[in-house]
Amino acid sequence: MAGKMSQIRCGIVGYGPAFNMGKYHADFITDTPGMKAVGVCDPVPERLAAAQEELPGIATYGKLEDMLGEEELDLAVIITPHNTHARLAVQCMDAGKHVIVEKPMCITAKEARRMLDAANENDVMLSVFHNRRWDADYLTIRETVRQGLIGEIFEVDCHMGGWTPPRGWWREDKKISGGAFFDWGAHMLDWVLQLVDRPIVDVTGFFHKRVWHKKTNADQVRAVIRFEGNVQADVSVSSIARISRSKWRILGDRGAIETQWGSDAITVVTELQGLETKMEIPNLPAAREEYYKNISAHLRKGAELVCKAEESALTIAVMDAAEKSAKSGRAAKIRL
Repeated sequence: MAGKMSQIRCGIVGYGPAFNMGKYHADFITDTPGMKAVGVCDPVPERLAAAQEELPGIATYGKLEDMLGEEELDLAVIITPHNTHARLAVQCMDAGKHVIVEKPMCITAKEARRMLDAANENDVMLSVFHNRRWDADYLTIRETVRQGLIGEIFEVDCHMGGWTPPRGWWREDKKISGGAFFDWGAHMLDWVLQLVDRPIVDVTGFFHKRVWHKKTNADQVRAVIRFEGNVQADVSVSSIARISRSKWRILGDRGAIETQWGSDAITVVTELQGLETKMEIPNLPAAREEYYKNISAHLRKGAELVCKAEESALTIAVMDAAEKSAKSGRAAKIRL
């Protein structure tokens, strides 16, 4: 599967207006050695016209099966509403194409399992676009932890919140989006599960619907993850927090890390030569282009894939478990 291509010919599935993500991915592909965007698929003619204007010479398709019928297509990049990810990804993999899917991977653990099985059965790559593993503050946190400045992590808090009235689009419709956890929460859970490399014991969830009743997403979601070794993580996303919390609070047996959203440095408190020391460590440069560089190196040269589908499936299973726990009032086991 990996390490056999000289050039990876990519088709983009979905060229909608949300954040101009079709062009965003196309630019990454164009800037990555060994990759080329050759096609765009979208059922809306106006979006295909926009793709032709923004990506001169690109082939366009109104139906996915027509694009998949092209023998010169190696990789499909799926940028569509969350509830379509699994179906489209499996269709592409069954056609023998490698797949990148925008986060979240899908909206249920059952769908995630089906996607993993399709990748294995068709001997193709499946990866989720978690390019925020290369965010500036996260890179700095990972390096600080690697250097041992805070010792062994035993507790992690990751939070995003504010008083946020709904904007009136599909990301706030649970049937389409998957729920409040399935936007930024997918990144946050991915970060946490990369930091805490331990088996999960169970998940306790807390979901609130208190203010924005015209929308079907919860107003606030929280997952408390218990890992083996008495290690815990608390991940929350809120649209009803008039006073928010730190983005990160990470406790280790030698020190701690705290960060705020939008900060250009992380705060580290540790002990150096017997003295408690507080320092501000400037963030490393962001490097989100590394995601596609790794995809190219994996498919062309056999390099190890960084964003593995099994890891992304685990984030979906945690979301599933959190919601089941919130409904039952009891901790839930991971099912995948």
